[in-house]
Amino acid sequence: MTRKVADCRKAPSESHCTLTITGEEEEVLRAATEHAVSVHQHEDTPELREMIRGMLEDEPAPGA
Repeated sequence: MTRKVADCRKAPSESHCTLTITGEEEEVLRAATEHAVSVHQHEDTPELREMIRGMLEDEPAPGA
């Protein structure tokens, strides 16, 4: 299974957050949503989760 990456540096933010989360898609989605709510004061909505899911990228292969 391809691992996914959520990188806060690629999202607009006043805090200039540098957190990167890597893992299986549902793990990353859950952790990134919790981070967006607790750190960036977003509301946990289906729209937020879809926005995060759309920003996920495949993790580069080792050695790539």
